Amino acid sequence: MAKTQLNVRVDEGTARAARERATARGMSVNRYIEELVRQDAGEIGHTFVEAASDFMKQYEAVFVDEFGAEREGATRETGTREAGTSEAGTREGRR
Repeated sequence: MAKTQLNVRVDEGTARAARERATARGMSVNRYIEELVRQDAGEIGHTFVEAASDFMKQYEAVFVDEFGAEREGATRETGTREAGTSEAGTREGRR
């Protein structure tokens, strides 16, 4: 992969911390910064999943009222989908 040079200005304390942490991990400062950015970029997906989870917890009662306690055709006894049924088919059968 081609590399691009990036010049960054930071205060001396930040530069010292970056050097010390990179050395402690046995890597160059460049590699250390690169890893930090990759980790931070990966947090976006994690943040989205947490937000979606919080949303579902907050509105769970609304979904249960609308769609019932059995979701996606799962049975209470086994927690698995009944063969040959879908939520749409199950709803049609109830009407």
